Amino acid sequence: MSLVLDRLGAAAICGFARVLTGVRALWAGGAPKAGPRVYYANHSSHGDFALVWACLPQDLRERTRPVAGLDYWERDRLRRYVAHRLFRAVLIDRNRDARREDPIRKMAAALEGGDALIVFPEGTRNVGDARLQPFKSGIYWLAAACPDVEFVPVWIENLSRVMPKGRILPVPLLCTLTFGTALKLQEGEDKDAFVARTRNALLALSPAEM
Repeated sequence: MSLVLDRLGAAAICGFARVLTGVRALWAGGAPKAGPRVYYANHSSHGDFALVWACLPQDLRERTRPVAGLDYWERDRLRRYVAHRLFRAVLIDRNRDARREDPIRKMAAALEGGDALIVFPEGTRNVGDARLQPFKSGIYWLAAACPDVEFVPVWIENLSRVMPKGRILPVPLLCTLTFGTALKLQEGEDKDAFVARTRNALLALSPAEM
């Protein structure tokens, strides 16, 4: 019974996300593919990972896990239920001094188990005017730990306008997710080069004017 309720809850979240944003998914870099992959996206709203997750086909969605902050999702019972039971999130302790697990090892273990991940390399929500904040180095260290895994850029357009900070009701605007061409860490590629390449691949999916 609990599994049925979990699936109904996940379906409700997907339906709500689609109705709220009128979202459409554009697979510009190729068709959806099962197996361990890392979907990495720009980050402007708390709803980002739910929207990426909702845009995946159901069979992929069931094996795709968002990476999120433990401090936020462990605050109360409801959030813990959503994170652990509905999304099967990989929760990362962002307090370097207190954490007991290596975040990269934790994410790599999920990939090695056959799951895909949703990550946000900017590390925090972008509330400024820049299209994209600098990437943290974690995306490189994850690629180095799992060099055979593909990284798929996903540009989220308009979600920050649909759910602007400080508003209770959403603004009715179409939200589009563009999935780009998958890339991998190249042999001999260093941290700075890989971080720049992944960031540029994501920026290339952004609309000409924002």
